[in-house]
Amino acid sequence: MPTDAKDTRVTIIPCLRYRDAPAAIEWLCKAFGFEKHAVYPNADGTIAHAQLSFGNGMIMLGSVQNGSDWGQLIKQPDEIGGAETQSPYVVVANADLVHAQAKAAGAQIVIDIKDEDYGGRGFTCRDLEGRLWNFGTYDPWQD
Repeated sequence: MPTDAKDTRVTIIPCLRYRDAPAAIEWLCKAFGFEKHAVYPNADGTIAHAQLSFGNGMIMLGSVQNGSDWGQLIKQPDEIGGAETQSPYVVVANADLVHAQAKAAGAQIVIDIKDEDYGGRGFTCRDLEGRLWNFGTYDPWQD
């Protein structure tokens, strides 16, 4: 089966929106260990676009902009009863360390750290605006 995937570092990058994107950037770096790759602020202090890296992975994020195309398509968790329709999974070397770091930064632990039946160790938490994140040592590329 032919593919149009580009031969690049990573081909799928989750994109997120935050009401207070500058605070989210700082918190995601502190709580989860992301690093700022690029941050493009708007004149009013909101974030037009940001890229945060984690190993060879990345997320992109920006500020919620009511009235924009994105504002019509994406709802924040608090607008839909805390629900999410997707959540990133981040492969980490030490899930216990990330769990402690996230908890210390105030992440709400939704599924506590545990060993999984299919392998690996991980947990699920909510960030400062209620988005769900999964962290674990299970690497689907390593059978």
